[in-house]
Amino acid sequence: MTDRIALIDKLNEQKTLSHEEWVSLFEGFTDSDRAYAAAIAKELREKKFGNKIFIRGIVEFSNYCKNDCFYCGICRSNKNAERYRLTEDDILECCAEGYDSGFRTFVLQSGEDPAYPPQRMAELVREIKLRYPDCAVTLSIGELERAEYQLLRDAGADRYLLRHETAVRAHYEKLHPSFMSFEHRMGCLRTLKELGFQTGTGMMIGSPFQTAHELAEDMIFLKEFQPHMVGTGPFLPHRDTIFRDQPKGSYELTLFVLALVRIMLPNVLLPATTALGTINPRGREQGVLHGANVIMPNLSPTSVRKKYQLYDNKICTEDSSEQCKGCIAARMKSVGCEVEVSRGDYSE
Repeated sequence: MTDRIALIDKLNEQKTLSHEEWVSLFEGFTDSDRAYAAAIAKELREKKFGNKIFIRGIVEFSNYCKNDCFYCGICRSNKNAERYRLTEDDILECCAEGYDSGFRTFVLQSGEDPAYPPQRMAELVREIKLRYPDCAVTLSIGELERAEYQLLRDAGADRYLLRHETAVRAHYEKLHPSFMSFEHRMGCLRTLKELGFQTGTGMMIGSPFQTAHELAEDMIFLKEFQPHMVGTGPFLPHRDTIFRDQPKGSYELTLFVLALVRIMLPNVLLPATTALGTINPRGREQGVLHGANVIMPNLSPTSVRKKYQLYDNKICTEDSSEQCKGCIAARMKSVGCEVEVSRGDYSE
């Protein structure tokens, strides 16, 4: 038995590791180590969720953003981005099509767009909940203040996704401009949980300047924070950012991290991300085999999907919502799973 296999066993038993143990686990891991972790993660997923995979329909309603994250293709300094905004009617039409296709969670995602302030978003959330009371509404619209999050929660928003991206301040500052604050990002996450949102966070695997030490701190943060959802995928460069020539994040390491997150947080909602499917055609299926239990197809109009390019070569930009769901159902069936038509809430 290798030292890393022993550490995986310890994680499975105790649900925590020290910083030094996490570093040892990540440095020099092998496919055998990953396969060992994947088998445990798959067993834990099946014990909690059976063979059911939750689907969430994403509506990417605006690619305007006031921020300038160095890795992001819709950052405000990218003059080549073709900007767009959907209207409320556009968004509601996406939800209607999604509902008819069997989606019971809508994820409204955008850049941090001042044209969609919290009050406007709250009115939209109320309308969606009025039309589809059996559905969950998830927001992914960035950093706000406590009163603004409260407004959205009072309007009926159920969940909120805000990736921390890295749990190390010095690393965060290498990925973001000086006007963005690591402390504010982390404070937003704490506020979201306090207000009762099912809260999701996550990180990029293989982002520029990331080492095993940063990744170890990410895992320690996830354990301490106890998110309801963890979204993690490989870093993929965008041609119009300063990181355009940086290497992609490791596909194998991303799968390893997915498995380890499932082992550490057995109840967590864990997506097999679009980025994972972009880096490898079977990435999402392999994500499920490494413990993931959520897939998030795109409900946005096909006319705008190619404009919401956080990274190059994003998949699923041309299929209709019904085609996306059918494709996902077939992919999940190929790994012994089936799509669940439900809200798919977090539960202990």
